[in-house]
Order: sequence, then structure tokens, then C-alpha cells
Amino acid sequence: MDAAGGGGGAMSIIGEEAARLWAELPVRVDWASVGAQCAWAASRARAVVVVPAVRLLVFVSLAMTVMILVEKLFVCAVCLAVRALRLGPDRRYRWEPIATGDGGKAAGDEESGDGGGAAKYPMVLVQIPMYNEREVYKLSIGAACALEWPAERFVVQVLDDSTDPVVKDLVEMECNRWMSKGVNIKYEVRGNRKGYKAGALKEGLKHDYVKDCQYIAMFDADFQPESDFLLRTIPFLVHNPEIALVQTRWKFVNSDECLLTRFQEMSLDYHFKYEQEAGSSVYSFFGFNGTAGVWRISAINDAGGWKDRTTVEDMDLAVRAMLKGWKFVYVGDIKVKSELPSTFKAYRFQQHRWSCGPANLFKKMMVEILESKKVSLWSKIHLWYDFFFVGKVAAHTVTFIYYCFAIPVSVLFPEIQIPLWGVVYIPTVITLLKALGTPSSFHLVILWVLFENVMSLHRIKAAVSGLLDAGGRVNEWVVTEKLGDANKTKPSINGSDSVQVIDIKITEPDVKLTEPLVPKLVKRQTRFWERYHCSELFVGTCIILCGCYDVFYAKKGYYIFLFLQGTAFLVTGFGYVGTLPPSTA
Repeated sequence: MDAAGGGGGAMSIIGEEAARLWAELPVRVDWASVGAQCAWAASRARAVVVVPAVRLLVFVSLAMTVMILVEKLFVCAVCLAVRALRLGPDRRYRWEPIATGDGGKAAGDEESGDGGGAAKYPMVLVQIPMYNEREVYKLSIGAACALEWPAERFVVQVLDDSTDPVVKDLVEMECNRWMSKGVNIKYEVRGNRKGYKAGALKEGLKHDYVKDCQYIAMFDADFQPESDFLLRTIPFLVHNPEIALVQTRWKFVNSDECLLTRFQEMSLDYHFKYEQEAGSSVYSFFGFNGTAGVWRISAINDAGGWKDRTTVEDMDLAVRAMLKGWKFVYVGDIKVKSELPSTFKAYRFQQHRWSCGPANLFKKMMVEILESKKVSLWSKIHLWYDFFFVGKVAAHTVTFIYYCFAIPVSVLFPEIQIPLWGVVYIPTVITLLKALGTPSSFHLVILWVLFENVMSLHRIKAAVSGLLDAGGRVNEWVVTEKLGDANKTKPSINGSDSVQVIDIKITEPDVKLTEPLVPKLVKRQTRFWERYHCSELFVGTCIILCGCYDVFYAKKGYYIFLFLQGTAFLVTGFGYVGTLPPSTA
């Protein structure tokens, strides 16, 4: 103990002596000189590193913007030519109704007793994957069971991955109800959710009764096909053996619910009316939308079946089938009712999956695309450059980096001048071309563009994580929340919307219960900290500060756009977008 104490005292003496010697040294800090040196270093860093980096970023952004403009002009030109020359899918491919003895009516069981009429119809499997779809399961099952097709020539397969035992019981009870009415419906469950939707679809094809089926019609749980869906789509596959997929258009039953759903409608209408139509007309290829489509089972098997390596298993299958030489056809005249997510949280999860998945698939297949021997060089260029790079990577990247970073930051550097055509003319043309998809919402185009720029923050993060295969959310699958808004659709009084009448009827339970079958959704008071989105608030604040700097110092005239865009970020950040998430009472 004494040795230890002596050692401590010696150290204390040495410390005091060192402090005394340091105090006696003639050291004086010239803070003015230090400040001047720091200012010189900052100036050199600005001139040598920062300004060239921002200038390069602006140049790359302008190049990508031109690429996107060329792609949009090409897509619109193709679609206009198709409509002007009336080159619809029924003109490019053979289409004839399946012949019956009663003038085309899809009631083979009303044919002669030998069932010869029904035998002319191919065997079709209708798949409906589900996961805790409490609000919409009756609508989708009812619409599928009401399809006009001989009862003995199609099978409805409900693939239920629900983890809620109450929901599972309800879905099984609904399937049994339709089975008692003579519908060939199968309720299938599995022990785990491996592979999510792709895993469920893959397991669904392993059942013995599927071996007799030639085609598969796929519908997500919130999709309701018209009763003549199979009659209008299957003939394309029957009469054209080179076609693997018939994709139809989505029709949104809740597009007028709020601004969020209106913005989604504008984006998706352009996708279906122009992008899908152009891909089908020029390349006989487009990205499968995962639902409201009919596949040839032999094409699925030829492409290697369903894979769960990304969260866009539908696009993965489509690309592999295309590389095998199969063709796709898009039929925009056939519309399937569906629901748009109306809460911002659900929309963010959906957009993350739709942005991360394609980028991750591009990384995994870019070499395979170039090495493919069964497709032409023209098709490879389209798939590699146009479909993936421009459509799935560049579009998300340039939207955020250019409009939400490069333009705001440029006001801080007088040396950087962005040409007027890059700030005004090209963005305006691109916006107008995309707005053609939904002319009725043209008055919302400015708000729509501002919101799309806000969403680019999440899309670029998702795309980068997909390209780098980094982060824990690359293979994350969050089922998009459905609120059962299809119930709001009213039946047509002219008789042309017969399926909706059926939908409304089947929403009522057959048995009398003491409690509601589906608890009524009620609005709850959301806590203020749950509504804040910090990333949007931070970006919005920075953009508004850049706008203020432009007003008082830079004088570049960008402040109007910067104030509007910054406000859009703040509005989104404070949670004033979409409807509030409901909760059960």
C-alpha cells in the first residue's frame, strides 16, 4: 500500500512540474491568423472539391433528365401511333371467342348432355394469395367464383398465409360457402411464409389438381375481375402459343378518397396507358404487375418457376420468361377493380418494395440479360437500358438528386449556372407527357409533381439499397394495408357492371352473429410524435433555407420552386398526407 501511495505522489509531482513548464513557455495563439488559414483552406476546398463536385452532379443530372425525356417522348409516340393506326392487341395477335353452341355464352354445362361444349374450354386455375385480408377477402373470392366459365373447367385456389387465426377461419368459411354452391374452390395453407407471395404461388402449383390446368389467372386479395375476364383474356393464349402472359389494366375504386389516392392514380394511369402499352406494342414485353394477369403454366415452368430472391417476384418471372423468348400482351380495354393505399405509411412501404426490388433484380440479372441467346440485341438494349436503368434507377435517382439537392444547393454557388432548358423546359415537357395518363386530374399536376419529388427521397434510398444489396430491408416484404374501400363502389344501373352487384351481395354474412363479422373501423387520435417524419422535415427545412438565400443573396430566381418544394416536404413530414390509419374499436 505504501509503495502504491508513493507512486501516486510521484506522478502528481511530475504532473505539476510539467504544467508549470508549459505555462512558462512563450506560446501565444494568433486567432486571427488561425481564422485566416481556415478561411483559405475552406476557399481552396470550395474551389477545388465542392464546386467541381456540384457542377459534375448537375451535369450528370441534366444528362439523365435528357435520357428520361427521350424515353417519355418515345413511349408517347408509340402509343399515339398505336391508337391512330388502331393496332390494338386484337389486330397484332389472333383473337377469337371460344366457340360454343349458344352464341358464345360461357355456360358449357348448358350444352348437350355429353359436355362437349365445356370440353372446348381449357382448364384454368384462379389463384388468390392472401395474408390477413380481413377487409377484402369476401370481395376477391366472390368475384373469382362469379367468373363466367364452365364450373368443371376452372379451379379457384385461395392461398392463405394469414397469421391471424380469426381471419383464417373467416376465409376458410367463405371458401366452404362457395364450395357448397358448386364452385370448385380449394383453400390451401402452408406451415410458414417462406418466400412470401412467391413462396405461396410456388407451393400452390404443386397440388395434383393443378396438373390438369393450362393457364393461371392471378388476383391479389383486393382485386375484383369482371365476370367476363377469362372469356376476354384466355383466347389470346389459346390462339397464340408464343404468348406467355396477358396483362390487364387496374381500375381504382377509391381514387377520389384523398389527394394521396389521386396522385397514385395519375402515376399508375400513365404506367398502364403508356408504358405498358408501348412495351407490349414494340417489344412484346413489359413488367408483370403481379396481379390481374393470366399466365401460361408451361411458360412459368420454362422460365424456372417462381423465385423469392427479390421482393418483385412478378418482375423476376417476367424477365426470365422474356429471356426464354416468350411474348407478352397488354390489353388495356380489360379493367380489374382494385384499391389504392390511402395511408401514407402503407404507401411508403409499397413504394419501398417497388423501388428496391427492381434495382436489386437489375443487379442480379444484368449479366444474364447480356448473355442471353434467345432474344435480339434490340430487346437486350431495351431491357437493360430502358426498362431497368432509365425506368427503375435513373428516374428515382435524378428526381431527388437534381430537383431536391442539386438545384437548391446551386443557389449557394454563383459559379454554378444551370441552363434554363434544364430547369424549366425539359421538366415541364416530362411532366406534361406523364400527365396525359389522367387528363381529368390535370389541375393537380403541380401538386402531383411536388409530391412525386417528396417520394423520390424514399425511392432513391430503396433503389440504392437494392443496387448495393445492403440494409436489412432489401428483402423485406410488408403487405400493403387494405381498408376495404371497394365497398364504396356503387353498382351500375345500366346492367354493365354485374360483378359489382355480386360483390355487394356477398359482403353480407350468411349467419346471424351477436357481434359484427368485421369490426367497424374508427378513426383514432394519432399522437403528434407518431405523425412526424424526420427525413422529410429535415429536407424541407434545408430547401426552404436555400430559397431564402436565393431571395436575399443569390438572386437566381429559383426561390418560387424551392419554397413550394420545401413546403411539400414539410406538409408530408408533419403527416398531412393521406388518411389517418384506422384502428379497431
